[in-house]
Amino acid sequence: MTISTDTSILNDPRRQAALLYWQGFSVPQIAEMLNTKRPTVQSWKQRDHWEETAPISRVENTLEARLIQLYAKPDLTAHDFKVADFLSRQMERLARVNRYGQTGNEADLNPNVANRNKGERKKPKKNFFSDEAVEKLEEIFFAESFEYQLGWHKAGLEHRIRNILKSRQIGATFYFSRESLLQALKTGHNQIFLSASKTQAYVFREYIIQFARLVDVDLTGDPIVIGNNGAKLIFLGTNSNTAQSHNGDLLVDEIFWIPNFQKLRKVASGMASQQHLRSTYFSTPSTLAHGAYPFWSGELFNKGRADKSECVDLDISHAALKNGMACADGQWRQIVNIEDALAGGCDLFNLDTLKRENSADDFRNLFMCEFVDDKASVFPFEELQRCMVDSMEAWADDWQPFATRPFGYRPVWMGYDPSHTGDSAGCVVLAPPVVAGGKFRILERHQWKGMDFATQAESIKKLTEKYHVEYIGIDATGIGQGVYQLVRSFYPAAREIRYSPEVKTAMVLKAKDTIARGCLEYDVSYTDITASFMAIRKTMTSSGRSATYDASRSEEASHADVAWATMHALLNEPLTAGSGNAPKSILEFN
Repeated sequence: MTISTDTSILNDPRRQAALLYWQGFSVPQIAEMLNTKRPTVQSWKQRDHWEETAPISRVENTLEARLIQLYAKPDLTAHDFKVADFLSRQMERLARVNRYGQTGNEADLNPNVANRNKGERKKPKKNFFSDEAVEKLEEIFFAESFEYQLGWHKAGLEHRIRNILKSRQIGATFYFSRESLLQALKTGHNQIFLSASKTQAYVFREYIIQFARLVDVDLTGDPIVIGNNGAKLIFLGTNSNTAQSHNGDLLVDEIFWIPNFQKLRKVASGMASQQHLRSTYFSTPSTLAHGAYPFWSGELFNKGRADKSECVDLDISHAALKNGMACADGQWRQIVNIEDALAGGCDLFNLDTLKRENSADDFRNLFMCEFVDDKASVFPFEELQRCMVDSMEAWADDWQPFATRPFGYRPVWMGYDPSHTGDSAGCVVLAPPVVAGGKFRILERHQWKGMDFATQAESIKKLTEKYHVEYIGIDATGIGQGVYQLVRSFYPAAREIRYSPEVKTAMVLKAKDTIARGCLEYDVSYTDITASFMAIRKTMTSSGRSATYDASRSEEASHADVAWATMHALLNEPLTAGSGNAPKSILEFN
């Protein structure tokens, strides 16, 4: 058998035999090729451990032999130089592999690993969206918006000022959060979110963060600065001194619940006064006496215009504004009630259920965009707006709402109003003043629907574990007796309040005095507290012999539960205590 291989330059038959064996030739073939006896080749194989030699060592020996062959040639061709260069690089690579096997350091295997940490590293861009991410957000935005929301989008492209009167819970804050993020990404304009309180403004922020996470972008910072173009997303409470220092597209929510709206509007509107910027106002209705109503009705536009020809007469009825309308004062207005939302694709409500759960008056106000006339109310809006504060700023010294014990170990009072037939139960946590004549603060309020006695009592118990509770006042006149008995099992000092015209009068007078003196505070975003107090009216008893106080309770609903619960807590302080004229005890010695 004759087999040829290019190993003739190597004069060591034993080494030639090893190279041939590693090329795949058998011992008999090698013996024939080298003209050597088979036992001799077999002996070399065993003594030199050809079979046990690692694959990488076999390759190294072969490369070395081949490279030596080339270097031994007297004249090298261009091809020889290329082959020699290739073989040298392979030997260098094998040397790195051997080094990596000893150290386990990836830098020994790949020099680029060692070099990549040299020099200044580029930091990843914060709050940055790729073109693909922006495109994906737009797809989600249009796919998940209802028809009436797309109408808001179209109006924003065509008009500088949008003014929307809306039903509760139809996704306005959710929608405008998404729209504003896209607006910032596409235009680079700052987006300014102005709410009744910082807490409420942060609802925008949370929606925006959730929207960005849909494309795997984690937004951070306050304000949020978009990495693409530097646009800022600014979240403000109704501190006009802070608001006036910014410039950008303006969004103001719940304008009919903001105290001193006219003052705020003068300052805030300047932030979007430039032609390329736009302003958006949206809110549920409150009362006709609110400062934002003239802004909505057009009366504010007419104020101070001596030339009657410049005045406007706006039709702000639902029929006129149902589909949105550009009005003569430069604003685009729309009314979107719950029925409009349902017709516009919103499938989140059951109209019959809402009508069953709310009184006729409440349903018209909350969902049909009808304003309340509070002239007959014991607690008109004008008085209540003095109670509204931005709790995150005004109470920052001792109120940490997200802590395990938000108020530390300072004492609080609680009030509970039971659910009547079909309505909700109300519960408040009230911080009493430190000194006589000081301010009460409503730290928390709750409305519980569809909960049995045990569940409501358990909810009250959790609040007693969260706060240092000194007093609990419970209306035990009727079905509240069940909750009262359960609460006494873990809080024996709970006060039983039994309603009578005299008791209700005392509660209302105490609340009236406290509010009139400016000694009650609650977060401005708690609009249900405002509406709850506004619902209370002075009426006559069924006998017609005396006056009493009642709310728009019906078999369907009650919207004053939080107000009554607040008054149950306030009842722990005598009426005269607020003025510092509490009755003094007299001890006689005989």
